[in-house]
Amino acid sequence: MNYTNCGNFKSDYSKDTALFQTGFSRLCIYSLLIALVVMPFVLDSYFIYIANMIFIAVIGAVGLNILTGFTGLISLGQGAFMAVGAFSAGYLSLQGMPFYLTIPLAGIITAVVGAFFGIPSLRLKGLYLSIATLAAQFIIEFIIIRAEPITGGVIGLSINYANFFGVELDDDFKFYFLAMILAVSMTMAATNITRSKIGRAFLSIRDNYIAAEAMGIGLFRYKLMAFAISSFYAGVAGALWAYYTTIITVENFTIMVSIQYLSMVIIGGLGSVLGGIFGATFLILLPEALQFISDFGSNYYPAITQIVGSLKEMAFGLVIILFLLFEPEGLVRRWKLTKAYWKLWPFSY
Repeated sequence: MNYTNCGNFKSDYSKDTALFQTGFSRLCIYSLLIALVVMPFVLDSYFIYIANMIFIAVIGAVGLNILTGFTGLISLGQGAFMAVGAFSAGYLSLQGMPFYLTIPLAGIITAVVGAFFGIPSLRLKGLYLSIATLAAQFIIEFIIIRAEPITGGVIGLSINYANFFGVELDDDFKFYFLAMILAVSMTMAATNITRSKIGRAFLSIRDNYIAAEAMGIGLFRYKLMAFAISSFYAGVAGALWAYYTTIITVENFTIMVSIQYLSMVIIGGLGSVLGGIFGATFLILLPEALQFISDFGSNYYPAITQIVGSLKEMAFGLVIILFLLFEPEGLVRRWKLTKAYWKLWPFSY
């Protein structure tokens, strides 16, 4: 008697952790990559600018999700680590180093700094660790302001645009491809990290650190590794921001930036690379959507501009509260439910 499999069956662990679970998922990913390449040719500069900001935010949010979502270590210092990456890239650029070296070096420098501030994670967790990372935010800001020969102090640094073999990436269209390549490659790298032995160790520490240690997982080693990887991503995001704006000041990396990135991983979904992408995209588009509502509504009701302007100040907090109340697992859960619905449609079981 012949039997025909019905469904997506896995016969070994390697298939269960495969990057592409089905041929359809592979087709969707390739289609998305093609769409990303074509997109700047059909969009105007405003939408390309938004896409560039999303790419930068995705890198920072995915890195923070590795630390907070996968390892369970709360950090309120992502903005400061991005500042380290931005000022490192700025200083190295002013020394004449090309951008394709300054960006990874800025990430490595930030990883070292992040690992240093991750040392208290061996003894601290939860609220106490978040306070320690909050202290890192203020310490790094203080050092940046005082280290004028390197960072320019409160004035900051001004650098040239990234130059790729004589072509300056001096507009949104040209910069788009650099930001896209880095965002896609680092997202794929994060996906592979979470599927590896290191990723499984992170999840074990998050779920039950006592059991993880009993199984032989070195808590101190893997916690520092999580801080280093997350900070590396933050450093690359900060360096990318530096080359995009060419003006680097400490005001661009305040505690509000750290809260914004923590909001991204909460809204997108903790413990999911896709959640970091969703959260970054959502929070970059949120103020733009509010601005669109303000501009459109002001033609009919002029007072709406003040209302929306006030709403922007509390938008992050309001959105976080709403998600914690109605969708605590973030946008990624809604995405999974949507996929499950269409897999089973038109049947309900």
